[in-house]
Amino acid sequence: MKQPPLRVVLADDQALVRTGFGMILAADGIEVTAEAADGVEAVAAVRRTRPDVVLMDIRMPEMDGIEATRRILADEAAHARAPRVIILTTYDLDHYVYAALTAGASGFLLKDVSPEQLVAAVHLVQSGDALLAPAITRRLIERFAQREEPGPAALHPDLSGLTPRELEVLRLLATGLSNAELAQRLHLSPTTVKTHIGRILSKLNLRDRVQAVVLAYETGLTAPGGGA
Repeated sequence: MKQPPLRVVLADDQALVRTGFGMILAADGIEVTAEAADGVEAVAAVRRTRPDVVLMDIRMPEMDGIEATRRILADEAAHARAPRVIILTTYDLDHYVYAALTAGASGFLLKDVSPEQLVAAVHLVQSGDALLAPAITRRLIERFAQREEPGPAALHPDLSGLTPRELEVLRLLATGLSNAELAQRLHLSPTTVKTHIGRILSKLNLRDRVQAVVLAYETGLTAPGGGA
């Protein structure tokens, strides 16, 4: 049976960007269900069309992409299926991106992304993966994470349900290691590592590894500039 096309909402205050991205996605058979010129329109478009993925600009009038992302993903708590959100940014390591990731976005793209990378990104996040290489995730969060001095991570209520092995996997994940590197470091098979990560996400009610890395830094399980 033929799978239905992926459905995407494009949110950007520049019509030219929306048109260009829309043409690229359509050429791959991805359906653009709606376009939005600001965050208010984006939230309404998502609630109206229920897409799989949202391409979200950050700096928009009326409501920025961070607040729009937060509201869109809050629908998930109301038992509505929330889409994956990819943040679009002009500059690498834009400080707004960190806020968007903590709001629940699954990753970010630069606006000079190639057509092939744009299409691959939509498919990637829709399948449940996060659109950030581990090392980029670490660099981003180390630069912009703002938090008070944490207490012992093991006592944090969000982490208390993890086993010692899962805490170790999460700590290493946050330092920028890929699944293959985690497997080598812990002398485990890649399949076992994926199983551990899946359990971590499930126990902590996290959408993807990006959120797991953010949580690891914010709880003090991994400190900026530190290794494991």
